[in-house]
Amino acid sequence: MVRNIVSSLNPMPHTKNTISMRYLAATLFITCLGAFGQDSAAYRDCNQQAKTQVEMNACASEELKRADAELNQVYTQLLSKASANTEAPTKIKAAKKAWIAYRDAYMDAMYPAADKQFEYGSVYPMEADLVRAKLTRQHVAELKEMLQQYKSRAQ
Repeated sequence: MVRNIVSSLNPMPHTKNTISMRYLAATLFITCLGAFGQDSAAYRDCNQQAKTQVEMNACASEELKRADAELNQVYTQLLSKASANTEAPTKIKAAKKAWIAYRDAYMDAMYPAADKQFEYGSVYPMEADLVRAKLTRQHVAELKEMLQQYKSRAQ
């Protein structure tokens, strides 16, 4: 009897779908907290000025562009330093392709719905760009480590 009363008061009974959606929402929230932790001062300034979701999406898009620009800069430096070794540039380019495949697969796993805008709402572009920026910044750090190895070998 008590259970029936509690169930009738709960607008979302614990079905497999609601539990899955709650788990997805919690996972998404935690992941996004991690993504927000790696943003730049420029992103934080932009986001503080943003008044609408469209403006917040634009701030996140610019953050991703900054991360991509840094990635491209470090990648170019790495290829330049590694060019002394005839096999290295080919292997670095193969690693780049593998990383892009990983990043894309990660994003698909993070946001598996076919209609992402419908499933995740107007916040999706911002969240996706911030997760991509986070992944990109992590990869930049990895490439910088590799670059440092090539610089130390050249000395």
